[in-house]
Amino acid sequence: MEFFMAMDPPTVTHQEKQVRVVNGKPKFYEPQELKEARDKLEAHLAQHKPECKITGAIELVTTWCFPIKGNHKDGEPMTNKPDTDNLVKLLKDCMTKVGFWKDDAQVTRDIIEKFWADIPGIYIRVTEL
Repeated sequence: MEFFMAMDPPTVTHQEKQVRVVNGKPKFYEPQELKEARDKLEAHLAQHKPECKITGAIELVTTWCFPIKGNHKDGEPMTNKPDTDNLVKLLKDCMTKVGFWKDDAQVTRDIIEKFWADIPGIYIRVTEL
């Protein structure tokens, strides 16, 4: 299965959870920007949800196409933050919640790329191994 989600990819990542202390105990929470990014990804992913959850090992290929800023060119590799591993963590969590697979531990191979692009979005290819 493969598809392209046309959007400005979120730059906020799973790593941006916050912590506060309540009654002497740490409580983790998602800031509003992270909640909005999660909601945006889930809404786009829901349009591509498979009929049945994938049950075996998975290769996940993601190409993140960020809107061009500054004097970058279409297709130029993006070396700015966010880091690819942080981007894909939130995406995998959302894909799990939407129902692509039972657990993102099934992803045994990740290929993650990020580029500047005239047409922003996220290309996703899921292959059962």
